[in-house]
Amino acid sequence: MNSNRTQGRCRATEKLAKSEIEQFFETVAERHVNRSGIVFICIGSDRSTGDSFGPLVGTMLQENGWPNVIGTLEKPCDAHAIERAVQEIHKDAIVIAIDACLGKQASVGRFIVTEGPLQPGKAIGRRLPAIGQYSIAGVVNTNGPKAYWMLQTTSLYQVIQMAKEAVSAIHSAWSKQTDMQDKQNHHSQIPYV
Repeated sequence: MNSNRTQGRCRATEKLAKSEIEQFFETVAERHVNRSGIVFICIGSDRSTGDSFGPLVGTMLQENGWPNVIGTLEKPCDAHAIERAVQEIHKDAIVIAIDACLGKQASVGRFIVTEGPLQPGKAIGRRLPAIGQYSIAGVVNTNGPKAYWMLQTTSLYQVIQMAKEAVSAIHSAWSKQTDMQDKQNHHSQIPYV
């Protein structure tokens, strides 16, 4: 679980409209069209409502046919598994890290997308390796002195809706790239008379 970040190369600290989230992932998809070269590392636990954002996204991505997903509800990538998972990722892979975070009340339900790594565990004082060339953090609840308790009392409905929104944006971005490639291939095969 990540804390609400204000440093680094954050693209936004407010909730991105669906089209803006899609735009972020469209940029990533334009740079990295080949889905097989992308690894999603979806950080979190299935034992905490708020911290289940990452594993929910991972499960949904896997159900949508993404080949390289680490962290699902069945096999979460929690604090104990992160270091091992990072070591197993191929050095040439494009890593997109996904995690839950806590933030201000006005930011709950919003996303922070970054071209840069995610720092998991920061809100609860854990020092875990920074992960990813790209990242998305879902602000699932408010930050406070009892971060663990805030994660336990997070609305499951809200976390599921946020996961669906993130997966929809990812799916849409790569579908558009596939459609554009198909059109380009079709046009290159049309004989000129």
